[in-house]
Amino acid sequence: MSLENLLRIGKLKAHAADEIELTRLSQSAARALGDAAQPVLSSDSRFKLAYGAVLQAALAAMLAKGYRPPTSEPGHHQLLIQALTLTLGLPRERVQVLEAYRKARNKSDYHGVPISDVVAAECVEDALRLVADVRAGLRLKRDDQSPEMP
Repeated sequence: MSLENLLRIGKLKAHAADEIELTRLSQSAARALGDAAQPVLSSDSRFKLAYGAVLQAALAAMLAKGYRPPTSEPGHHQLLIQALTLTLGLPRERVQVLEAYRKARNKSDYHGVPISDVVAAECVEDALRLVADVRAGLRLKRDDQSPEMP
């Protein structure tokens, strides 16, 4: 399914992102990852910070394409992550890993299932990589003179 099809069926809305909005998301994700690197935090806290950075990076990629999910509807986290194949060109295998983090976050938030140190560390690592990929993608678009990119 394409982003245009998701717009047509109401899963996405058109959105004209500006440079400030994309920069703020990128900076917020970087701050969250800096906090997630603090070993004094619990694995649950480190994981949630890293997962938040994943969402912010995925949102920035979506906004850069001219769309946003309606956050009032359930499933917007899943949509943002799964759309990374369309917004950033991520391979399906990487998206599946990020999707596993979304499921772990749901189990933690809604059922109290603890996050292991290993999973937290892996999420931080994958979030760092995703944020870097989004930043690189936005820079590439800037070279094309796209005005909405930082």
